[in-house]
Amino acid sequence: MDLTGRTIVITGAGRGFGRALALEAGRSGARVLLSARTLAGARHVADEVATDSGAEAEAFACDLADPDSVRAFAAAVAARTDRVDVLVNNGARYLHGPDLWDAEDDAITDTLASGATGTILTVKHFLPLLRASAGADVVNLVSSAAEPRNLRSQAHPAFHAAKAAQAGFADVLSHRLRPEGIRVISLYPPDFTDGDPLAADWDDAPRTPNDPLNARSVLDCVLFAIAQPRNCFIRSFHFEPM
Repeated sequence: MDLTGRTIVITGAGRGFGRALALEAGRSGARVLLSARTLAGARHVADEVATDSGAEAEAFACDLADPDSVRAFAAAVAARTDRVDVLVNNGARYLHGPDLWDAEDDAITDTLASGATGTILTVKHFLPLLRASAGADVVNLVSSAAEPRNLRSQAHPAFHAAKAAQAGFADVLSHRLRPEGIRVISLYPPDFTDGDPLAADWDDAPRTPNDPLNARSVLDCVLFAIAQPRNCFIRSFHFEPM
């Protein structure tokens, strides 16, 4: 996919899927602006992107559970670019444990704040830059945990609640921003394997019906959606369980 000339912002890109997407965006020609909770983590991935593809990559610190940090992140990006073409809401804290008592109160609060409030505030403060694009996309990495009556996940109830809130926000946002030509795309994957985008077999990893979902498959869905003509609105991707 050719993303030459497009500016993409990715939250939670210090590792895992966010890192994979940053590397792929760089290979596709995009200018990559990425955040992680620590600036050191974001800089490490930005350096990987630049080394891997030669793409322009800049790093920012952003704690999605802290409104001041989200505002500072958006302001720092606005000081470096006049528009954002793709905003990927990837960052969110995962919390394991099926029982409410499996997590401390602070962890529950942080999970809800990063996954729900963090997404809302990120879109709010990046919206002027998205509106400045000729055709912007907001991509939300939600989770199958947000789907009604999904009882397969062993995530903590607070994680389910955070992702359900994120999904509800994305749904209404898709309807309200569509008249402006801004597409809101949400993905609801189950747990999936990350892999390493810099490994030689990254693109050749097996993807058969008997293999678990992997990051390459999820990434392909993101790239497919944002590559569609502007009159094509794909609201969501849902993944059938094995």
